[in-house]
Amino acid sequence: MNPHYPLVAERAAHRCEYCRAPEVIFNVPFEVDHIIPIGKGGEDASANFALACRACNLWKSDAVTAVDPQTSQETPLFNPRQHIWQDHFEAQSEPPFRLTGKTPTGRATIARLRLNAPLQLAARTQWIVLGIYP
Repeated sequence: MNPHYPLVAERAAHRCEYCRAPEVIFNVPFEVDHIIPIGKGGEDASANFALACRACNLWKSDAVTAVDPQTSQETPLFNPRQHIWQDHFEAQSEPPFRLTGKTPTGRATIARLRLNAPLQLAARTQWIVLGIYP
């Protein structure tokens, strides 16, 4: 396990800082993500760490930007240490509980991390039914 996990997980309240998945429902700890990868100038420091579920971490990979599907412009991805989730995203209150991007960063992050993929929507629905999202 990543030695930074306890600090990062507690700070994130054991939720993915990108999709807000609750760690409690998974059978493995979430991952410590370098928001800005070391290879792209990021530091190995708590200010550059985010808690990420496996799906978000895989889709994010080493990206720091993505294309906003509305403007077709390259846009910075959501940074949990610099941005407020609610400023960039909104969860629909009715099924299928899609996430909507309120900003170019929100829209680009949703697209890059595939936050509205069918499996994500099915999982989010179950989390809501169980009362553990967000």
